[in-house]
Amino acid sequence: QLQLVESGGGLVQPGGSLRLSCAASGFTLDNYAIGWFRQAPGKEREAVSCLSGNDGRTMYTASVKGRFTISRDNAKNTAYLQMNSLKPEDTAVYYCAAIRARFFTGCVSRVFGSWGQGTQVTVSS
Repeated sequence: QLQLVESGGGLVQPGGSLRLSCAASGFTLDNYAIGWFRQAPGKEREAVSCLSGNDGRTMYTASVKGRFTISRDNAKNTAYLQMNSLKPEDTAVYYCAAIRARFFTGCVSRVFGSWGQGTQVTVSS
């Protein structure tokens, strides 16, 4: 059974950093594309960053470019989202998602078939 479990969320002050983890079980992440998405209260889910499964191409939404970094550790079967210089507008529930690399057609939620349960990130002083 494919399962993704996020961790690493929490409360952080503006300008701070967090690293989200997405541990996979039931499949090996190196054959999959990874996506990080977020949903703030009253807003639609939006794509934050994606990592393709074959060529290692990364994509970031404009608001996080230069601040967030997506990566994976195949040995640990875990993906990460390093978030620096956090802003209050980054507050949301963050979800990781996965799809077999050959089915990855873009960094949009409808492409992804497996999802984690989400982890809350709150940026506030």
